Formats: sequence, C-alpha cells, structure tokens
Amino acid sequence: MNLKKEEKYILIGIPFIIIAGSILHFIYDWLGKNKVIGLFVPVNESVWEHTKLFLLPVIIWWMAYYIINKDKDKINPNKWFFGCIAALVASVLFMICFYYAFTQFFGFDSIIFDVADFILSVIVGQLAGIHFYRKPDKIDWKTSFSIIILIVSLFAFLTLCPPKTPIFFDNATKIYGYT
Repeated sequence: MNLKKEEKYILIGIPFIIIAGSILHFIYDWLGKNKVIGLFVPVNESVWEHTKLFLLPVIIWWMAYYIINKDKDKINPNKWFFGCIAALVASVLFMICFYYAFTQFFGFDSIIFDVADFILSVIVGQLAGIHFYRKPDKIDWKTSFSIIILIVSLFAFLTLCPPKTPIFFDNATKIYGYT
C-alpha cells in the first residue's frame, strides 16, 4: 500500500485518538461534572455518550495536521475535511453497530469488549478517512467544516435532550444524558 505523507499521518493519529479518547472518558468527573465540558465528553456510560470519545480527538488530529502542513504538503482542503467527516462518522457508526452486534450475539457486555470496540472503531474511522480523502472532491471545505460544526452541535444537543431510547440510556445509573 503506497501511502502519501498525509495518509501516514492519519494512521499515526490512531494512538493519539485512543489515548486522548481514553482520557476524555474521565474528564467530566475530574472537572466536577461541568455541564459545558459534558457537552463534548461522555457524561454517563450510555453507548451514545461513549461515541463522544472520538469527537474532539478526531477533529483536533485532522485540524492540527491541516493547519500545520496545508501549504508544505499541498493538501486539498475539500478532500481533507471530507476525510475528517468520514473518520468521525465511521468511528461512531462502527462503535454502535459492533457494540449491539456483540452484545446481542453473546448476550453480555464487558470492559474488555468495550475497550476493544473503541480501539477498533478508531482504526475503522481513520481508515475510512483515508479512503474518502483519496476520492475526488465531493463537497467544498466550507460545507465540510459546517457539517463538522453541525456534528459537534448534534452531540451537544443529544446530551441536553437525549431521546428515551436504549442507545442513550446508562444502565449503571438509570439515566439519560445529564438527568
């Protein structure tokens, strides 16, 4: 597989995203259950809240490389930010689908499985990011950036107003979102 410099960087981001996401798992409690911080990091143990483990690390990783290397590596912003969206969406969808497939098939959940699901989701997301980065321009970077802001806003909104469905329910505390 012949990878460009920026594609290698996307793969190098996997450990960063895993470490940063793991730290974000605890930030809400460490910072005294700050409601503003909770809009962007998990506030409970629901499946949905755990998808926030990707949110900031993926965005920061992709944005940082672009800002630092856009001119030097001649990065096409249209393709780059579309790749970022693909990485985010693929990570979230994979985590949710894999979690429910595993727990339905085997009938239980475990911390080891949850960690493996998170790690696999990061890998799948970054690989999806590379795949879509390689594609011809799909949408302009301004639209992609707007979609990223919309995704972040959606995560915040769903923490404030989570639907009363199983994906948003924390079995440990028997709550949805902050409530």
